[in-house]
Amino acid sequence: MDDPGNDVFDERDPLDRLLSMVGPKLDELRSLVDEATTRWRGDAMRVGEGTRHRLNTVFYELGLITRDDWDELDLRVAQLEHRLRLVEDRLDRLDPPPPPSK
Repeated sequence: MDDPGNDVFDERDPLDRLLSMVGPKLDELRSLVDEATTRWRGDAMRVGEGTRHRLNTVFYELGLITRDDWDELDLRVAQLEHRLRLVEDRLDRLDPPPPPSK
C-alpha cells in the first residue's frame, strides 16, 4: 500500500473529499454572485433615480404636474383651509352674529 499512486485512495468518505475540493470554490462563487447582484442593484437604483429626474424635468417643461408636486399642493391647500377655519372661529367668538329679529 505504500506504492506510488495508492495515496489517491483516501480513507475519508468520498462525499467529504468532494466537499473539501469544491467547498472553497462554492464560497468564492457565492461571494462573486453576491457582489455582482449588489452592484446591479446599485446601478438599477442610479438608473431609476436618473430616469425619474429626467421625467420630472420633461413634465415641468410640458407644464404637467408630478405626483410629488400634487401632494405638496394638496398639503398646502389643507393647511390654508385649516388656518382659514381658525380665523373664522376666532371672528365668530369675538363678534357673535346678531340675534334674529322678530
